[in-house]
Amino acid sequence: MKKVFFYAGLIVSMAFLSATALAQTSLKPSLKLTEDITGLKLPLKFKAILLAENLGKARHVFVTPQGGIYVRLAKPVNNKGTLYLQESNGKAVVKSGFGNYGGTGICIKNGYLYSSSNSEIFRYKLNAKNEVINPNMPEKIVTGLIDRWQHETKSLVLDNEGNVYVNIGAWLNSCQEKDRQKGSMGIEGCPLLDSAGGIWMFKADKLNQTYADGVRYATGLRNVVGLDWNQQDNELFVMQHGRDQLHDIFPDLYTVQQSALNPAECMFAIKKNDNAGWPYLYYDYAQHKSMLAPEYGGDGKMAADPKYLKPVAAYPAHMAPNGLLFYTGNQFPEKYKNGAFIAFHGSWNRSPEPQAGYFVVFQPFKDGKPFGDWEVFADNFSGSPEKTASGRADHRPCGLAQGPDGSLYVTDDSKGFLYKITYNP
Repeated sequence: MKKVFFYAGLIVSMAFLSATALAQTSLKPSLKLTEDITGLKLPLKFKAILLAENLGKARHVFVTPQGGIYVRLAKPVNNKGTLYLQESNGKAVVKSGFGNYGGTGICIKNGYLYSSSNSEIFRYKLNAKNEVINPNMPEKIVTGLIDRWQHETKSLVLDNEGNVYVNIGAWLNSCQEKDRQKGSMGIEGCPLLDSAGGIWMFKADKLNQTYADGVRYATGLRNVVGLDWNQQDNELFVMQHGRDQLHDIFPDLYTVQQSALNPAECMFAIKKNDNAGWPYLYYDYAQHKSMLAPEYGGDGKMAADPKYLKPVAAYPAHMAPNGLLFYTGNQFPEKYKNGAFIAFHGSWNRSPEPQAGYFVVFQPFKDGKPFGDWEVFADNFSGSPEKTASGRADHRPCGLAQGPDGSLYVTDDSKGFLYKITYNP
């Protein structure tokens, strides 16, 4: 879908700013934000510092109890796909790097660092300081995961029982016979769900596993980049990227505005054998219900089969949630404890509405479930409202991590920035 740009003259500029304001007010209200020295806008008494820049396409990030910072890169830089940084005097310096493969997923559990390429999962033994002992000799935990032309990244997380969970995104928009083609209907039974479009579970300590060794833990998830284990209720939570192009594919059923504002980006609480319903449904943000997908007979008015898993929270369309983090620290005010931070990478297909996202939001939780409205927590990664609305963002938040002192770390995979956000009462 083509993006809309507004450049010609004062009248068009005024219309542009009005559209931007309208788009912003159509989203949930944010906290009262103030701009700090980094250019980010944060709630009062919060501040950000720029720890590092030009790291490469910085995806997910993990901070150790000792304050070491591991950053995964989508593409290796100088043949290093994972960077190890140490912080000193307000800057994070790259001390080493390893792994000649790009990717997204990274986490640490029980003395090992786990990282993923787009088709494999590795682990590295750590010493007592959580530093990789032998970076040139990783153990290959999983191999042969599907890596196609879209939604190929493999985010991962571990539970408390020795299992690793990995997203295997569907490489089709809505499982059509002809992908993204006008009027093309859905493939009956969507056979790709056998090996993609869900979450797979593998043993965290078994080498060279394949699909045959894993368990399809949950299905019906088009693509999950942000995921985290909620320790409060010992459960997996994921953020799904919703499908695209309702109007482009079925112009007789959906207006361009309806396509721009739907479907919602959804948070799911996942248990074994759950089915979230993709490609047979999408979640309508305005109607607050799951709708039957047009590729499978829907018309924009017909509700989906209620047998499918319902989201626990929903967010505006196409904003691309790439990071999810449950905050368990003590530095931030009490309202943030056990709530979720979500990094929205930003949209490309909300035209003719202004583009949206490029921010980190906070979702309050209570008793392990979302409670109350979400709110914008860190904004202006794009550089300005105009850059947000046109999709020409300077920075795009992707990964989230919590430091040992309760600080929040945010990566940007556009220019390779690494931010640290702290609270100062």
